Amino acid sequence: MARRFGQMLGIKPERVAEYKRQHAAIWPEIAAAIRAAGIRNYSIYLRGGMLFAYFEYHGPEDEFAARMRALAAAPRMREWWDLTEPMQVPDPERPAGTWWSDMEEVFHLG
Repeated sequence: MARRFGQMLGIKPERVAEYKRQHAAIWPEIAAAIRAAGIRNYSIYLRGGMLFAYFEYHGPEDEFAARMRALAAAPRMREWWDLTEPMQVPDPERPAGTWWSDMEEVFHLG
């Protein structure tokens, strides 16, 4: 059974083209680390100045936190974030220690 996530984050209007360009050619190490963490069906959508991310975690629930820590520590991940984070505008009300804001799932039709 997959655990589904919806997240949101702002993006600086003048950086949208660059953000799209970077994600059109995501580094192989980053894609591999995402897959190794158990993340599947990962998509990022854009509307206006907001990004919406959807992904599914496929793996044991008791391993989720450790897998997300391993993903954050993956080779080149900090380099990728150093490239993409200046393009983004996080929600000022997000929980401490987070970048993307998690959204509550209110409906799912499987």
